[in-house]
Amino acid sequence: MTVFILVAGAFTGPHVWRDTAARLTAEGAEVRTVTLTGLGRPSTDEGAAVDLETHIADVLAVVDSVTVPGAGEPGGEIVLVGHDYGIHPVLGAADRRARSIARIVYLDSGMPQDGVPALAAVPDQLLREEVAERAAGFGDGATGDELPPPARDAWPRWGSTEGLSEAALDGLTALAAPQPLGTLLQPLRLTGAVAEVPATGVLCTGNGPGVEMLQIMVDVGTPALRALAEARVTFFELPTGHWPMLSSPDALAGVLIEAASGGGHLLTPAEAGRTPAHLRPFLLDAPERPRERTGNIDLYLPDGPGPRPAVVFVHGGPVPAEARPTPRDWPTLTGYARQVAGQGVVGVTLDHRLHAVTDYEQAAADVADAVERVRADPRVDADRIALWFFSGGGPITAEWLTDPPVWLRCVAANYPILAPLPGWGLTGSRFHPVRALSRAGHLPVVLVRAGRESAEIAATVEEFVAEAARCAANLEIIDVPEGRHGFETLDPTDGAREAVHRAVGAVLARLKG
Repeated sequence: MTVFILVAGAFTGPHVWRDTAARLTAEGAEVRTVTLTGLGRPSTDEGAAVDLETHIADVLAVVDSVTVPGAGEPGGEIVLVGHDYGIHPVLGAADRRARSIARIVYLDSGMPQDGVPALAAVPDQLLREEVAERAAGFGDGATGDELPPPARDAWPRWGSTEGLSEAALDGLTALAAPQPLGTLLQPLRLTGAVAEVPATGVLCTGNGPGVEMLQIMVDVGTPALRALAEARVTFFELPTGHWPMLSSPDALAGVLIEAASGGGHLLTPAEAGRTPAHLRPFLLDAPERPRERTGNIDLYLPDGPGPRPAVVFVHGGPVPAEARPTPRDWPTLTGYARQVAGQGVVGVTLDHRLHAVTDYEQAAADVADAVERVRADPRVDADRIALWFFSGGGPITAEWLTDPPVWLRCVAANYPILAPLPGWGLTGSRFHPVRALSRAGHLPVVLVRAGRESAEIAATVEEFVAEAARCAANLEIIDVPEGRHGFETLDPTDGAREAVHRAVGAVLARLKG
């Protein structure tokens, strides 16, 4: 018999698992829910601070109380499920009882590392700073160091509430408990034993990336994600927000049952003898052009004398600093640059430092600096510049949509992210193109929309299109109905080729007109 041990996230407790646990039990599994000290369970050591080690001990107590055939031996049937913050005590306990655990399920959680506190996994940077400031005010960790639970309208700062009914949100708020600060601040300590335990990630796509996006991140070489492509790791997606046990309890139970039997999607290792999607050939046969490299910029030059208009192609991300080749040499970027150079326009590719979602300030500064250096080149017409953004570079468009300079003749974006994703913690930042669009005036915007886009990114595009209609923005949409994110190297179809020709034509018409 499979025994599921369920550990809830910050501010919550066993009550959130009620419906999921009932379904699991009906399917013949045994279910244990862990009541964490300070979150519905008083400390047995009055006056002592509650920290992560306290919660690890809570999980260990439940693990040690379970008796199943094979428990304590490899292949035991205990499945530990950690939601959100709950994955931290789950990993701490599993690291000490690795031979007793059959599988760990990361339920819409981060990937905690040895020596890193749970606070680092909170996506909202301002929220992290607020928690750290509150903790500093308590000094050395005396009893009573607690973080009050969120107000009803503040839950989205901790994760997307997509899919939650009004009643479920009311219940989440009413039953929430203060979170002991020590549980968020004490670093997780792992020996490495837990690395050998099979794992499953359940990705809630209303709150973050899905499997396809994870595969792209593995392909570009993100070091922290390399282990996700191992054979012992599987994945499932749920089309809901951060609390699936409340929004989709039956679907979650079904996924947990499949996970326990080893089911799920496997990622492909980057070095598995195949060409990663982003390094496959560009879908058009764009002839080679003279290229000049200066610092982080490459110029693809047209024939004949200048000055000529220029299109600056801005890659997406985040892209790890160690990725090779760097984005300016990726076939999509070089393909577009050669394509426009063949039509009499300077094509520009560049590398910027978007290595994490916290790097948008730096990346935007890199792009602005590159644009100024391009404009200063005597072969470039400084008054005729277009900027073309891709994927995760989309949020940087906000910098150019807000009071655009007169020399900026067009902004284009392919399968872009046009509002911060829920798990990024950037909701209040300036990198929000939807909010910036009303200040773009008559600046032409060309949007290339992938019909098979991931749900979380497609939602930002829909929001942008709706805002364009509201403020009468100068927006042209080019659809690629069967195209995926990165269709230029993934989907070399006639329809996709035609869309690229149309997009290039639309941008150059505005640039030369």
